[in-house]
Amino acid sequence: MPHDIEAIAEQVFTALADPTRRAILAALASGGPATATDLADRLPITRQAIAKHLALLAEVGLVTAEHGERRRVRYRLRSAPMQVAQQFLAALARDWDHPLDALTDHLDRSARESTTTPLDEARGHHA
Repeated sequence: MPHDIEAIAEQVFTALADPTRRAILAALASGGPATATDLADRLPITRQAIAKHLALLAEVGLVTAEHGERRRVRYRLRSAPMQVAQQFLAALARDWDHPLDALTDHLDRSARESTTTPLDEARGHHA
């Protein structure tokens, strides 16, 4: 897996680890582009705190700042970093699939073999 994909995924996961940032992203997803003031009206967070979180989200690339009239900045979601993180998780899942399938097969074989005890075999009985 290329290093840059892993680095982008790590940044996205770090950003998403904070519940306030997840709430901001959810508000933007449901309500569309918004200013920090708009988001402060919708969320139980101060405008200053929202502005700090938006700066980090913009740095990661999850939102973009669009400058409008009267120096108002509206933030809009960007899906590209999230898609990279999803690709990272999909590749990781593929890497896990084979070992997990092998483990499942081994456990299934072990379970089948353990249903017949040596005493059952000596008596000619099978469970």
